[in-house]
Amino acid sequence: MSPPLGLVVFDVDGTLVDSRAHILASMAAAFADLGLAAPPREAIVQSVGLSLPEGMAQLTPDQGEDIRRALVERYKSHSLPRHTAHGSSASAMFFPGMRAVLDRLKLEPYILMAAATGMSRRGLDRIISQNGLEGYFHATQVADHHPSKPHPAMLLAALSETGIEATHAVMVGDTLYDIQMGQAAGARAIGVTWGNHDAAHLSGADHIVDSPADLDIALKNWMEDLT
Repeated sequence: MSPPLGLVVFDVDGTLVDSRAHILASMAAAFADLGLAAPPREAIVQSVGLSLPEGMAQLTPDQGEDIRRALVERYKSHSLPRHTAHGSSASAMFFPGMRAVLDRLKLEPYILMAAATGMSRRGLDRIISQNGLEGYFHATQVADHHPSKPHPAMLLAALSETGIEATHAVMVGDTLYDIQMGQAAGARAIGVTWGNHDAAHLSGADHIVDSPADLDIALKNWMEDLT
């Protein structure tokens, strides 16, 4: 009898690609455009993983909706050119070893992959195109079409599109919001410590790993549990 299909769902920013410098620079420029002081670096890092409007609301609790909307638009205006400037060298954005994890999983006959990210459809499609990831992800969920993490909508949509039960899925992410989303959807969750939230913030995960090599081991153990 063939083993059941399994689904590995990846966050993108902070899990697959190292976009922290890009995010910090775009955020600083957005606040400067409106004559506002940028939030502390740590506050910005902690907001990564939320959809942009929710992240901006977390960063600006004393500002009104008009200012927050303007900050979101200014952030987007600075973020797009920075992404585009990477061009064909965008593969350098991958955390060392993470592209190899994707390549190995793609060869697994009973494992599908998906992406669930707080970035826009345009941003995710650009990363997929620049890095030759066409055909890797059987579902791609973005902030354009879903409530912000940790709401489980993205993960539930990925499960629906692939036809895989939540008990046969695992969410891999670098933030508390990824872990909470996985748990809310009934999936397992693996936290990675090389991204935006440290191990203390990931303490609710089923596993916490410190390197892509450790992630490989955790995923192999998870696949064995599926059989």
